[in-house]
Order: sequence, then structure tokens, then C-alpha cells
Amino acid sequence: MFDVITFGSATWDIFMKPRNFQIAKIEKFVSKKGLCFNLGSKVDVDNVYFSSGGGATNTAASFSRQGFKTACCGKVGNDISGKEIIEQLDKIGIETKFIFKTKEKPTNHSVVLNPFTQDEKDRTILVYRGASGLLSKKDIQLFLNNYKKSETIFAKWFYIAPLSGRFCADVSEEIVNFAYKSGIRVAFNPGNSQLAMPYQKLKKILKKVDVLILNQEEASLVTKIPFEKDKKIFSKIREMCPGIVIITQGSNGSTVLNGDDIYKAGVLKSKVIDRTGAGDSYASGFISGFVRKDKDIEYAMQLGTANATSCLKEWGAKNGLLKKGAKYQKIKVTKTKFKI
Repeated sequence: MFDVITFGSATWDIFMKPRNFQIAKIEKFVSKKGLCFNLGSKVDVDNVYFSSGGGATNTAASFSRQGFKTACCGKVGNDISGKEIIEQLDKIGIETKFIFKTKEKPTNHSVVLNPFTQDEKDRTILVYRGASGLLSKKDIQLFLNNYKKSETIFAKWFYIAPLSGRFCADVSEEIVNFAYKSGIRVAFNPGNSQLAMPYQKLKKILKKVDVLILNQEEASLVTKIPFEKDKKIFSKIREMCPGIVIITQGSNGSTVLNGDDIYKAGVLKSKVIDRTGAGDSYASGFISGFVRKDKDIEYAMQLGTANATSCLKEWGAKNGLLKKGAKYQKIKVTKTKFKI
């Protein structure tokens, strides 16, 4: 029996720290900044690092290190990068037989340009959305049919990470509906493509979800309420999802809604090496704590925050993840009644 099966993207990440660049003010960009290099030149990098990434593999690694029996379901290309991803997951004890292979497209790739300076702590990511976007309803039905026939594929939780591609809405709906009928609990961390599905379909899915995980921007997108209007966003989200709702807010920490209770936590101060995977590590840390300590939200937020903080201290989305039993600093969590 698996404790958790994760669903979502699997990516081969390449991390680089470039030299000889400029941060330029560019008004037409959302961030108002651009990472600039000399056109036509070769740009030296100080180091390069390779690792598996993507929401499904990142969260699976976190669950595995927290001592849960974990499997990962996704799709990779029939190529060297896909093979490397599977080998990395095998090494950390994650079941990979539910990762499908395709010859249609190469494995997803990301090139993370991490030019950290004293004043600039963000990074730019070049993304190729390949094989993961081909994960289809047919693949999921094949997986779930095998699930029905074999107790060895049984799970207590499904964790659905962000998915993209033309099938993502149908895949998400198929997984959630099966879990709902089978008594499997669901944590859902949808990406923009999933949130863009027809409203009525999304609403039906959210009614069946146990834990919904969004960042503030995504919460604004799904509720169609301006980003800065926290209380109105929280009120609308509660109507859409009767389960627990987690809203991560970057440097402002996180907020968790559970019925009429609202929990808030800040962030832990720490040296930041790489921000990749911080959202995945918070979400999977929260679910790990929530499962381990019988729905203790305060403990879950503390473990999620500590896991994300530890992740930020290392390159890649997996190297800094906390192991079960590791000591960590506990963030203060406040609990109040929700008032509009």
C-alpha cells in the first residue's frame, strides 16, 4: 500500500550561474526587469548542476524523505533525460513504474539561470514543455484500471501537482473522480492550465478535494478577485472548496483556511541559494505533517515552512528537503476566526 501517489510533470533541470550580465529596467516586462547578455557573444557560467524537477517528482521526493511509501505518475520522453529522472527517483526509494514513456516529444527541460547578487535574488527559467504535457486521460485510466486489480497499487492519498497540455483538465478530473469514489484523499495543487479549465468543471473538482494549494496569484486568478484583496479571495475560495485551503504568499508566508478558522504563518529567515521547488517543498511538507499528526494544521504549517526553508539552502528542488526526524526551527502560527 502506498501512502501517497503524486501526479504531474517530470522535468530535467539544468542550473547555471552566469557571468557578465546586467539587470536592466524594462517597463514592458511584468517584473519591470530583464536579465541581459551581450548579443552574439559566448557567456561564461561559474557552475552547472543537473537534477530532476517538476511538481510530481519534487513532491514525491519530499514525501519519500519524510518516510512515506511513495509512487510517482507522469510522462517522460524516451530519451536520456527521461532515463535519468527515473534513475534518480529509484535511488531515493520512489516507485517509478507508473511513469509513462513516449516517443512523440522529448522529456520536459528547464534551464535555470540563477544570477544571484547581493541585490538581486530572483532567477529566470527557460522552459521546454515536452512529454509531460502528453499525459492523457487514457494513460490515467490504464493506471487506475491496474490499480483496481492490484492491492499493491493502493494509496491513502493522491497529490496532483500542476499539469499543462491539452489533456490536463480531463486528467485532473479523472484522478479526482476516481479518488472520490474510492475513498482516497486528494491534495490538489493546480497550475494555471488547470485553473483555466471551464469554471463548472473546475468547481465540481474543487468540491471533491480535501486540500487545495494555491499561491496568491493563482487564488486571484481562480476567484477573479484582485490580488491584494485577501479577505474577498479567501471568502470566495471557501465557497468553491469545502476542504482545507492553503494560500502561499511568498515573503509574506502562508495562510490556511479550515472552515471558520484561519491560520497564518510568516517565513523563516535563511540564506537563499536557489528558489527552485520552494512551493512544492512547502506543499508536500504541509501534507506530510497533516498526515503524520492527524490533521494538526499548526504542525503541518511548521513542517511545510521548515521544508521550504531547507530547500532554499541548496541547488535544485530536492537536495535540501528535510528527512523524517530532522530537527528544524518552528515558525509561529496564529489562529483566528475568519471574518469577512
